[in-house]
Amino acid sequence: MRIGADVDRPANDRRGGPVSTLELTTALQRPDLLAPPVADAIAALPPEHLERVLVAPIDPDLADTAAFCAAYDVAPEASANCLVVMGKRGDVVTTAAVLVLATTRADVNGVVRHLLDARKASFASTDDATERTGMEYGGITPIGVPSDWRVFVDSRIVDLPEVIVGAGIRGAKIALPGAVLAALPGVEVIDGLARPVA
Repeated sequence: MRIGADVDRPANDRRGGPVSTLELTTALQRPDLLAPPVADAIAALPPEHLERVLVAPIDPDLADTAAFCAAYDVAPEASANCLVVMGKRGDVVTTAAVLVLATTRADVNGVVRHLLDARKASFASTDDATERTGMEYGGITPIGVPSDWRVFVDSRIVDLPEVIVGAGIRGAKIALPGAVLAALPGVEVIDGLARPVA
């Protein structure tokens, strides 16, 4: 059964739910599966959210979205990618974490650039993104990014009962409700942040 499929189960029963091939456990019980900034951010969540943030180990070689979804039977529409975007206007540079579904493409030069009030918007380099987040490339997540960053989440994600995001390392993924993502400190939920991939 794929994550993202309709499942007849109690609302509070998430372990073994639609994620049939991921061995999920409460994230705080497995800090070894989280990058340090991610673990710190999760630990600071309100108690009502803590038990809803789960983590599972994965093969680091399968961390990239297409390979991960195929190997772990996760529907792409339930998997989200976090992009690091830098907007520049004059000497002012603003950085944002942009979370969109794997079935969509972020509108970087339109919506994101406008939100950042930037003349130019572009993806951060791999080295810059990993150094500034303290996370591994392929595992970057909006959970635990620097506090001075903007965090944009596509509105399509918010109503999902469960969405897969990075854990800060390539060897794990986090599963949590879209509503919990939307409630993270500093998150801005944006309509039209991404466009469906043709």
